[in-house]
Amino acid sequence: MANILLRVRDYNLAATLDSGQVFRWHEQNDTWNGVVGKHFVRLKQTPEGIFAETASQVNDWDWLREFLQTKIELEAILKTFPDDPPMRDAVAACSGLRILRQDPWECLASFILSSTKQIVQIRQIVSLLCERFGERLAPQPHIGSDLFHSFPMPQQIATASEAELRACKMGFRAPSLLAAARRIADGSFDLEAIHKMDYPEAREELMKLRGVGGKIADCVLLFGYGFDSAFPVDVWIERALQRLYFPRRRVSEKRLRHFAATHFGPHAGWSQQYLFHYIRTKLE
Repeated sequence: MANILLRVRDYNLAATLDSGQVFRWHEQNDTWNGVVGKHFVRLKQTPEGIFAETASQVNDWDWLREFLQTKIELEAILKTFPDDPPMRDAVAACSGLRILRQDPWECLASFILSSTKQIVQIRQIVSLLCERFGERLAPQPHIGSDLFHSFPMPQQIATASEAELRACKMGFRAPSLLAAARRIADGSFDLEAIHKMDYPEAREELMKLRGVGGKIADCVLLFGYGFDSAFPVDVWIERALQRLYFPRRRVSEKRLRHFAATHFGPHAGWSQQYLFHYIRTKLE
């Protein structure tokens, strides 16, 4: 066992882990249980920061700081948001929300599986996938069994059959996940190369994968690669933009996307996450 107190201000752990960015974190008695890489992690919010505990010995905690983005100057990012009533309300309602920095493969696979699914269903699919194909970690008492496993690597999924993946309740998403895993496993698609591209090129490259449209590509670029200008638009964001910015007239999806691309500044993805969590938790 190992533990550390990550000292950080203005960090809302619950909002961050429960805002639709990740799908393997479970809250239990004000403590959040999850897996980062091959580490089972327990996180708890404290007045001084975030208390973290792992099941294995840890000497260097930079992987967790990177995942949680504890070194980000949140105030500086918030200052780039548009100064309008909807954005001010969203920031006030979701104070301390951060964008996580996930492993690109896990992020890509998870969002391929998210297509047309609600968060609770995505969590179930991801849980089954990890249980059946992930590497077994040390069992932890009183937590879901999916947290005994790491997220399966592309090579582990690439050898599976479509039927085996469908047994994880992913339905029509199975061929897309399998195709992505096989392309990455055989080297015909390079996830690392995305880091070196600019946003338009990276988005176009990800959309070459089966089952990856603009929204999924933007999620992966924002949550997995740190492209802060990526602004994923799903039904919740369309609803938020329509309700908060165009309440008296119906505007087209194309107009909403143009507005999103021009209104929210260099950290548009962060503002999107505030709007997404705000409309899901405060306005519905």
